[in-house]
Amino acid sequence: MSRRWIQNPNRCADEYLDGIEDIIEFARRHNPGATRIRCPCRRCNNTLWETIENVGFHLVRNGMIETYSIWNLHGEQVDHASSSNAPRVDNVEPIVDPNDQVMGIIQDVFPFASTNINQEGEDDVPTPIDSAEFEQYEKLLKNANQELYPGCESFSVLTAIVELMHGKIKYRMSNLCFDYFLVVFKRMLPTDNCLPKDHKHAQKVLHGLGLGYEKIHACKNNCMLFYKEHETLDTCPICNESRFKMTSQNRTTKIAQKVMHYLPLKPRLQRLYMSTHTATDMRWHKEKRVDDDVMRHPADWEAWKKFDRTFPEFAADPRNVRLGLATNGFNPYGVLNQHHSTWPIFAFPYNLPPWK
Repeated sequence: MSRRWIQNPNRCADEYLDGIEDIIEFARRHNPGATRIRCPCRRCNNTLWETIENVGFHLVRNGMIETYSIWNLHGEQVDHASSSNAPRVDNVEPIVDPNDQVMGIIQDVFPFASTNINQEGEDDVPTPIDSAEFEQYEKLLKNANQELYPGCESFSVLTAIVELMHGKIKYRMSNLCFDYFLVVFKRMLPTDNCLPKDHKHAQKVLHGLGLGYEKIHACKNNCMLFYKEHETLDTCPICNESRFKMTSQNRTTKIAQKVMHYLPLKPRLQRLYMSTHTATDMRWHKEKRVDDDVMRHPADWEAWKKFDRTFPEFAADPRNVRLGLATNGFNPYGVLNQHHSTWPIFAFPYNLPPWK
């Protein structure tokens, strides 16, 4: 079976569409009864599971992974018996244990903690770990090993929460809707189950995975932030506006007049290099990008190339992060509230491939 269609840039060509039918039929034949399979599109990258119908849609919209010519993750057997250097890849089980996936997430988030535990008893000196960080690691590990209810082998507490939160985000479920279904699920499960009772408690369990945010008070007139050396002030030193709201009796409350939600950048950049998959993607612009004078990625721009010539030491290491910054204001309530506006500021890494 020819698989040249994978390299075909025209996703509307008959050859490409027939190739999609081939891989879907191949996956059905080797995984009988499976309703979900790994999606080999460039965006899912064989890491996400989708329905067979969605896989076909993704392959047309995002394109196929160009290097995925041996479909071992969809059941193909690779026999390297004639080669002494290559191992044999057996038929891959279509269903991956979600508990193993969650343990992989924990190891990505706490690579030093998991390495130290694995090296216990060896002569190497373990990497020092912050006590608070290790405490978070132990809490996550406990929830990852705790059964959702006595006798449940399919889901741990952490696995169940991760699956439910993933569905909440994917299908844009409100917090109230999520709380409702959690209550229903708890009634369906045995009475001694450990499922969180609402979204707030589920978030507390996942807090150890990091990537949270900080609330920083701001001046009502946007003069300054009550941050660092100004953190203890009650009034703005520029306009003398009160930091906190006033009651009808002209009494000061502890409710800030304006709050900025800050998502720390450094841990998010560190997270990109904690996983082997995203770490490889962060070097894609240097190691895998095709340089053929066709503009497909910011690295093809003349501005990028000029920056490389100006700062050769920075450009020499493909792991260095190049960030873009964008901002815009909008009123999330439309014409209902003319006094409220939101100004998100986005920072995004240019290192990643276009489909990421």
